[in-house]
Amino acid sequence: MNIFTAVFILTAFVAPLEAQWLERRTPGIPRTADGKPNLTAPAPRTADGKPELTGLWQMISPDGAIGNVSLRKPGDLQPADIQPWAQDLVRQRAENFGVENPRYKCLPDGPNYSTGGGLKRILQTPAMLVILQEDLTYRQIHMDGRALETDPNPTWMGYSAGHWEGDTLVVESNGYNDRTWLLGGYPHTEALRMTERFRRTDFGHLEIAVTFDDPKAYNKPWTFRLSARLAADTEPMEAVCNERPDNGQQHWIGRTTDAQKTAVKVAPEVLAKYAGVYKGIYLRNPRTVEVTLSDGKLLVSVNGGPKQPIVPQSETNFSGTGLSYQFIRDDRGMATHVLEGHISGDYKFERQN
Repeated sequence: MNIFTAVFILTAFVAPLEAQWLERRTPGIPRTADGKPNLTAPAPRTADGKPELTGLWQMISPDGAIGNVSLRKPGDLQPADIQPWAQDLVRQRAENFGVENPRYKCLPDGPNYSTGGGLKRILQTPAMLVILQEDLTYRQIHMDGRALETDPNPTWMGYSAGHWEGDTLVVESNGYNDRTWLLGGYPHTEALRMTERFRRTDFGHLEIAVTFDDPKAYNKPWTFRLSARLAADTEPMEAVCNERPDNGQQHWIGRTTDAQKTAVKVAPEVLAKYAGVYKGIYLRNPRTVEVTLSDGKLLVSVNGGPKQPIVPQSETNFSGTGLSYQFIRDDRGMATHVLEGHISGDYKFERQN
């Protein structure tokens, strides 16, 4: 069993369950005539006229590979901007399915906290802004005018100071240890400095830009953009990934090249009948699996992420990305569904075209 198959059961353990108090409506928010939250209403403001960011927010990333190791460059990062040692480390992490990812060992996300998914609760006061996460980690952003330390003691979550530039909250952070990963398995050093910009465009939406500046790993700063949507009429549930004695880590073995050793030959005309877009639900979240055929090989892209080759182990079973894919066919040999195999079970997605 390879690493990502095991990793997804760990993800299933830590993924938040259906939120508590489902019948309790969030008080004090604007609503439409049918009683639904009006997410396009004007953004609220504090007593001193600043945008009010307090609320429970569902983070939305445009990159389906967040948290995974990906050779695709995140944000506006360009190949020429990545120092050779960092490039080599990302390739190594991709080959062994990211076995050393701190997230899989239940360690804090560090600077990747800002770009991860899930629910985050923001609590805003004049002197401090606090961000709470379902895994019980948190950040403190000081708003009292202090400057960052020039030689901080490295920590997992770093040190943060914020200020307002018009209606945009600008947060500067430093003092991270080098034991955490950035997007897609990209590394950083203790020289990392991070700048975040939060802008509440209306009542229900945040725009966020995160810039990473680490001159020891990258030749220039690079920026990743994401957004957040107000999660009204619900509450988060704590998710502690190491509360179970068996999280599947003993099965985290294998490399991406292992599937080649047991590959079989499948005719291109058969593979062509599997190409298409498949949709379904994985862990209560919509999931899109796009299968394409190129140079006689099938490629899989999940939620718009990078296209990764899958290797036939039989005429209908494929592996090679850390997950397995089994195509269900009709009497003409056309695929109607695909089963995406995780250690937590098989998830069935229906073909759309």
